[in-house]
Amino acid sequence: MVLYNNARFTSSPHFDARPDDTDVSLLVIHNISLPPSQFGTPGIRQLFTGTLNPDEHPFYKEIAGIRVSAHCVIYRTGEVEQFVPFEQRAWHAGVSSFQGRSRCNDYAIGIELEGTDTLPFTDAQYKALGELTEFITRYYPRITLGRIVGHNDIAPGRKTDPGEAFDWARYRMRVAGLT
Repeated sequence: MVLYNNARFTSSPHFDARPDDTDVSLLVIHNISLPPSQFGTPGIRQLFTGTLNPDEHPFYKEIAGIRVSAHCVIYRTGEVEQFVPFEQRAWHAGVSSFQGRSRCNDYAIGIELEGTDTLPFTDAQYKALGELTEFITRYYPRITLGRIVGHNDIAPGRKTDPGEAFDWARYRMRVAGLT
């Protein structure tokens, strides 16, 4: 099992085997908050572990029963929680394609930042994301700077995250020397 040693591991049931676990070559950055625009709740963990109670919030009724996950979530505090080992296929990208190749979940690692499209992410999140990216790109050298994208890049018109508040220049400056 490929796990990030600076993360708390909580197993998600929402994953399966990749068609080829040597094909990991894309990193996808997302954002999530549950309920929407609320931070520090157990909603993300509950969603990714299949334990979200639809009666806890009206929005949860809209997403009840969906089966999604990401490899890791970086909370506002900078804490990293891993839900799916990197060699397994997490269900984060949905209908997607990158450079003409579809089914990004097959070959991508998905990282969620607790946040929204329009609210700035925290310094702690950028620091944790940089460190996590360093680990991932060392373990999976096919993931180069040009193969780190937003969810909006692989699902244009359907997804907007990580959003306008994500500082790509700041993040890329941090990881530019790593890949």
